[in-house]
Amino acid sequence: MDQQDTPLYDALMNQKKKNPLSFHVPGHKYGKVFPHKGKEDFRSILQLDATEIAGLDDLHHPEGAIADAQRLTSQLFNSHESYFLVNGSTSGNISMVLSVCEPGDKIIVQRNSHKSVLHGLELAGAQPVFLTPDFDEETSRYSDMSCASIQSALEEYPEAKAVVLTYPDYFGRTFDMKSIIHTCHRYQIPVLVDEAHGVHFSRSSLFPPSSLDLGADLVVQSAHKLAPAMTMGSYLHVKSDWIHIPKLEHYLQVIQSSSPSYPIMASLDLARYYLAHYQTAHLKEYIYQIREVFQSCKAWKILSLTAQDDPLKIVMEPAAALNGYETAEAFEREGIYPELATHNQVLFVLGMENYLEDQEFKKKVHRVNSQLKNMTESATIEKVHVEFPKMQTLDKTYLTMRTMSFEFKSWQEAVGKIAAVSVIPYPPGIPYLLKGEVITSNHRKTIAALMKSGAKFQNKNIAEGIQVFKGE
Repeated sequence: MDQQDTPLYDALMNQKKKNPLSFHVPGHKYGKVFPHKGKEDFRSILQLDATEIAGLDDLHHPEGAIADAQRLTSQLFNSHESYFLVNGSTSGNISMVLSVCEPGDKIIVQRNSHKSVLHGLELAGAQPVFLTPDFDEETSRYSDMSCASIQSALEEYPEAKAVVLTYPDYFGRTFDMKSIIHTCHRYQIPVLVDEAHGVHFSRSSLFPPSSLDLGADLVVQSAHKLAPAMTMGSYLHVKSDWIHIPKLEHYLQVIQSSSPSYPIMASLDLARYYLAHYQTAHLKEYIYQIREVFQSCKAWKILSLTAQDDPLKIVMEPAAALNGYETAEAFEREGIYPELATHNQVLFVLGMENYLEDQEFKKKVHRVNSQLKNMTESATIEKVHVEFPKMQTLDKTYLTMRTMSFEFKSWQEAVGKIAAVSVIPYPPGIPYLLKGEVITSNHRKTIAALMKSGAKFQNKNIAEGIQVFKGE
């Protein structure tokens, strides 16, 4: 097959040229039935929003254009199999966890994993052993997953069915994945990787290496995060003889929509085409220029890049008297929207090529700098230090929790009880307090401090309290 081809996109364009009469779903009939408001904006994409009719294949039993598009993706990424995901990397993370374990099985999991990994563990009824990466003073985050930690966990839990890791972290920092994979494979244990932020890694030596190239067995990548796919478009790659393909494909059908979006799938086809023809001639210069603009201002510090970092991520630490949320809001007032903020950092995600009007961008950044310098003079900030155990298991198993009742308690009443929900700052969607974990006074104080500094949570009524299990 030829990486010049875009089989699914071409099939949709050929269908469009036929000016078809739709007596099938979806109800907008290729955009002919649509409210006047929004019709002009949606018109072109609705003409590609088809369903599983003749010539357009079926994601859940691909034999034609979708099969060809997935084969081209597998060829590009050098995998055994590659699958299109239309429900985001969330569906890939859940499916890959379900494919490797049964209820009660031990599975070793990086503690600061995305919530979708934890949802996969819960649905599987697995018994996770959580490992917290080492705290990195340079990044001020738990970002260094060490091979020694993995080795210790494997020695203590040799019956584990898999190791689940996140690489890179949300901020683009990687670790020695090659050594970890080698260690796990000596135990004949597969390595599953949430590589949502690393779809581009294999396309240039300027980027860290992809875990898929380093020997990982199952890898999920969000094509919509750095590559030009539509939101919710992701890939799942298999590169292992230890993965039972029929079981994985079964769970992909269980988790994913039975009415997959053809625009999203076509964008995955085109994103693969883009990556296959990606040119890096001016990449280093472009990254340098953007970083120079940020570094020219005094109201913040830009973290230095190392060989472990994705250069398309820029991490900012505000001046000592400001927090990340206030800093992000100042940028937003100027029409610059960061990816996320935490209590102490702001993350900016660059495109894979230059898309900025440089002079206007510089002016906006310098206006933000002036705002923040004025704010610094009167600002005060409460320090927040988030702590995690080095290794932990849940205080109640997922299987036990399925049969337990729960109730809402104030934070004061909840201390000492077992959380019936995870507490998840979003973004980045990494739980601070795990469902099934005993709530401590430190949890209570840290969550209160995070809320005070401006953190947003995907939890209802989190300011008042939390759901806990009854009788605990």
